[in-house]
Amino acid sequence: MLEELIILILIIVLITILISYIRLRGCLEERARTLFNTWRDRELASLSHRLHVEMEETIGREVQFQSREWQKKEEERIRQDAIRRSREVIHGKVTEHLIPYFPAFPWNPSDARFLGSPIDFIVFDGLSEGKVREIVLVEVKSGVTKSLSQRERSVRQCTEKRSISFRVIHPDEQNH
Repeated sequence: MLEELIILILIIVLITILISYIRLRGCLEERARTLFNTWRDRELASLSHRLHVEMEETIGREVQFQSREWQKKEEERIRQDAIRRSREVIHGKVTEHLIPYFPAFPWNPSDARFLGSPIDFIVFDGLSEGKVREIVLVEVKSGVTKSLSQRERSVRQCTEKRSISFRVIHPDEQNH
């Protein structure tokens, strides 16, 4: 009976050890799972942060690249526009000087005097023939600009109101 008792005690001890082993194994697996989940969450957060930072850097570089590309294109457009405008201005200036020699100019070119500002010409119609019939103020408009400037409009208004006079100045008769 002692043997049976020892066997029974051994079986009880063995069952106790087995139950303890199963419990410890469950606790160990739970602890390992908890540690793994904590590690995984930290790694995912770190990876997410790194991806976010890299994405912001990439977007920043892309924005800078796009900005430089836009700036280059805009500068080129501005240059082309400046060149176009410069050509128009030069064309306009040349036209202003040469218009008396165009077939469409209704007066004798010899009767025209170039001023440039605030109007382009004064035409003394008939001057080359010895008798002035009319004095005409002429403004030449070419290209895009078709409207008169404020100064040109004020000259036109004076002529329309007949606010024009003729004066003779004798500088040698002036009091010093």
